[in-house]
Order: sequence, then structure tokens, then C-alpha cells
Amino acid sequence: MSSTDQKPASEAPKSPSDIQAQELPHQCQLVRANKIAAALMEEIKKGLAEAERKPLLVGFLANDDPAARMYAKWTAKTCEKNGFGYELREVNKEDLEDAILEANEDDKVDGILIYFPVFGTRHDSYLQQLTALHKDVEGLSHKYIFNMYQNIRHLDDNKLQKSILPCTPLAVVKILEYLGVYNQVLPYGNRLFGKTITVVNRSEIVGRPLAALLANDGATVYSVDLDGIQLYTRGEGIRLRQHRAVDTDLTLADVAPKSDVVITGVPSANYKFPTELLKDGAICVNFSSEKNFDEEAVMKRASIYVPAIGMVTIAVLLRNILRLMENRKKGVEV
Repeated sequence: MSSTDQKPASEAPKSPSDIQAQELPHQCQLVRANKIAAALMEEIKKGLAEAERKPLLVGFLANDDPAARMYAKWTAKTCEKNGFGYELREVNKEDLEDAILEANEDDKVDGILIYFPVFGTRHDSYLQQLTALHKDVEGLSHKYIFNMYQNIRHLDDNKLQKSILPCTPLAVVKILEYLGVYNQVLPYGNRLFGKTITVVNRSEIVGRPLAALLANDGATVYSVDLDGIQLYTRGEGIRLRQHRAVDTDLTLADVAPKSDVVITGVPSANYKFPTELLKDGAICVNFSSEKNFDEEAVMKRASIYVPAIGMVTIAVLLRNILRLMENRKKGVEV
């Protein structure tokens, strides 16, 4: 998982009085990731209590990226704090392939993650596919990616095994569920119908998967990147089974003012979202390691602002480990 990138919620959406956040005079709420992660951890504790043994996550570090090492430390701390085992295995780039294959065959290992980038080339995509499907805690295997884009939510026809979703996009989904953006009155799978969302980032790791997930749940999504804006929807009245993406001639000035939610993930300290374009009362979420919003400016326009999501991403990682264990326990061939 890149250090910069990095299902419905089990609980009903929280009202503003339930969200432990900093409330300023103009009523914008600054919501910290650790508060949202705490709600997810309650669900994880229940799953952990039902597990047959202590889950073991293995992280492979084969680069000298200080941000990746910091992410590994956060992961280790969260695992140890919440009853999960964690091993950081530092290996040379040349030995990483064999180390992954060995972990695939180790019955004591329940989940595997790799701290990317390793080579910074297409070789990294190959390494992503080496992890066994039943241990791919990040949901990066081809089968999982195919299911995500096709809006297929299970691995088997009997719907016994749930597909795994990438951690950071799923973390954003969980944040929006927590904030009440998902309409719980609507059927599962359609709960973003009527919502317009702008995502500023179209990376293959987070931005594009996130736009697909949100559109598959019924939203109208504008995916913004340097080469333009794409529109993701399931068609008029969300009649399509999965989203479609089309190029547009729209600009950020066209789409941001009508967006109920704006999500940013630009990995640059120089980028700042033009907050004057925000719809009054919009919800703003930043998943970049950089601050894409000027905090003072965004809190004059937004109703809710989530400045970072790292702790939620790690909580989702733990949730995915339990899901992998549940899938293996059901023992369905896929």
C-alpha cells in the first residue's frame, strides 16, 4: 500500500450531537479520523472475539521510504493495541518475491501487505498479484479489482464469501457512512442515490477505485485529474448494474459548486483546493498525506471537514483481515 494513498456500516449514522468533534461558531464540524476509527473498532472487536485464534498480519518493507516506515509503525501499534499479531519483514527488493510466496504458504499468516513503491515500475503491479487471494488484505488482486469495478460484491454465486475492497477507498466510504451521507432508508447498494460527489484524484490506487465505489452505490461522481474530468454514474435513475465512466468538457468550477461532498487526494504540498468553489454546507474529506484544503478557508464554507483518514484506513485493514479469515472458514472454491 502506498503511504500517501493508502458493506454498510453496522451502526446507524451519528447525529451532529453524537459526533465528538470541534464545533466552531459558524457550525462547521472538524471530525478527526480517530473518532470514526473508534466506531469501526467496536465492530472489529466483535469479529475478533469470534475468531478461532489471534490473526497475524505480515507487512513487507523493501524500500527506504520514511513515510512507508511510519505507516508500518502505525499499523504495528494498531494491531498490538487491538489484539492482532503483526510482523514487519524487511527484505531486499530482489528477495521480496520469494518472501511473499513463502508467506502465501504459511498457515499462520492471515493477511499480507506490501509497502509500495518497491521498484516504482510495472514490476510493482506484478508484486501486487503475487499475494494469494485468500491473504490479500488490501484487495489488490485482479479478482478483487474486477469485482469492485463490476459492482460484484461476493466471490461466489451463493454469496457466502464477501469480496475484499482496497483499504483507502473503503475507508472513505466508511467515513461517509459515519457522517450520514449514505441514506439508510434506501436499499443497500443504492444509498448514495441523489448525491453528487467530486473526487480530486484519479490514481489507480485510490482515486479511480473510490469514484467507482461511490458511483456503484448510486452517486453522481466527478473524477478530477490533470487530464480532465470524468463522470461516473449508473445512469439515469441508477438503472445500470454497475457504473459507467465518460469523459467530459467540464471544469472544476462547473462541478464543485453542485457537489454535496468534495474528496481530495493530491500528493503535493503545493496544491490547495479552491474553497471559493465549494457549495455552502458541503462535506469535505482529504485522504492525501498533504493538506489539500486551507483549514481556515474550508471551515468557513463546509458543514463537516475531515482533514485526514489514516486511522480509518488502518481500522479497515484490520476489518479486511477478519473478512479474509471468515472467507477461508467458509471454504468455498472461487
